[in-house]
Amino acid sequence: MKLVRLIAGAFVVVVVAAGGVTAATRGTPEPARRYVTDDLGRALTLHGFNTASSAKSTPDALPKLAEEDVEREYRDMGTNFVRFLIQWRAVEPSPGTYDTKYLDKVAERIAWYRDRGYHVMLDMHQDLWGSGITPAGTAGNGAPLWATFTDDLPVATEQATWELFYLEPGTIRAFDHFWNTTGDHPELMDRYAKAWRAVAERFKDDPTVIGYDLMNEPWGGSVQGAAFETGPLATLYRKSISEIRSVDSESWIFLEPQAVGVNWGLPSALPYFDDPRTGPDRIAFAPHLYPLPLDLGDDYTAGSKAWIDRTLGWWRDSILRTADRMRAPVLLGEFGLDMTRPGAADLVGKVQAIADEMGAGLAYWSRDESPWGPYDKGQPTPLVAAYDRPYPRAVGGVPRRVTFDAKTTTLRVDFDANETGDTEIYLPAASFPRGGKASIGQATWDAKRRILTVKTKTYGLIELSVTPA
Repeated sequence: MKLVRLIAGAFVVVVVAAGGVTAATRGTPEPARRYVTDDLGRALTLHGFNTASSAKSTPDALPKLAEEDVEREYRDMGTNFVRFLIQWRAVEPSPGTYDTKYLDKVAERIAWYRDRGYHVMLDMHQDLWGSGITPAGTAGNGAPLWATFTDDLPVATEQATWELFYLEPGTIRAFDHFWNTTGDHPELMDRYAKAWRAVAERFKDDPTVIGYDLMNEPWGGSVQGAAFETGPLATLYRKSISEIRSVDSESWIFLEPQAVGVNWGLPSALPYFDDPRTGPDRIAFAPHLYPLPLDLGDDYTAGSKAWIDRTLGWWRDSILRTADRMRAPVLLGEFGLDMTRPGAADLVGKVQAIADEMGAGLAYWSRDESPWGPYDKGQPTPLVAAYDRPYPRAVGGVPRRVTFDAKTTTLRVDFDANETGDTEIYLPAASFPRGGKASIGQATWDAKRRILTVKTKTYGLIELSVTPA
């Protein structure tokens, strides 16, 4: 099995390299400067975590998380965003029946974030379709048993790595039935879209819920690539958008591309999606980033750093091109790695700088107790220091450039100011112990929240620099 994986990996490396060369010859695209905005119209930098991987396996589909954990996260890293995992199996335990008690429990946890000024995106999570693909129910998560049809095709009980379950005949068939590739279950996509309507109906008036991530890492089964993204996946997204907009016209809707390939830097074929709401579209592009060299076991060190940096560049360019076609802002919905590995903290910093340059929000995977997460056995991992950085939470205008120079401890925020409101900047205690001073405008420091609020009386281009007070 490992030999098969290595051969497959080598093939993909060639494909990715070819895609990178093609991208390079087309020139580096510039960020389109589209942003997810709040109710005031301010551009948001969404900076946070996925919460949490534990929700995939718990019986109640809720993360292993307490309110004091949310408080610690904010105190240690100043995050303002969470990609909160929910499960279709919990939302709709039987066809057409929606579990209001489950949604109430989700609402209780959203309140923990509301009290601390967060934005919450609800992510309908799935991996390997659902637990029904194997008799023991240990491989997949997401879809309910009643929506799982494998036609008794085999799914191996063990794999060298969990992703290989996607290639099992039974897993492929379950997806094919959902996408109606087989023609036997056209009702499944409709049921999924209506489940989203039930979620939107419950949270449409909650100001903390900024929007909905329609499906985690879609997998096309026997249909892959552009044929999948422009075909069955686009159909599901249009159905779900229609159902959500029938009850909620204000929240953002986040769309993910096919994960395989796109996560590594290959182009996505997702088309533009019309938003039927009155006013500007509120549809965003939410890809993931897992550089292929890391997937194949490399670290962000001298031997592979240049190769990983190239793949990061390819990913940036292909994502910006897709976002331009979709006319959508970008949110990096997942990235992450084992923080005990050499160079891990440097890679987190690199990804954050790329997100700043792209004007993209980001959510690290995942807010669990593990070497991947910010805490392991109650103690901070290197991720805490790497993730605790200054950033503009909300900008009263359209950002042009956001950079942080660690050597001079200077955060630079250039933006075209308008009437949307004040600019709010998070400043960590490690580099801004007594807060910050702004080069322009009237600044107010909230020491408890570690937020510098800057009021600018002028409009047009603002070149704001923030240095330690």
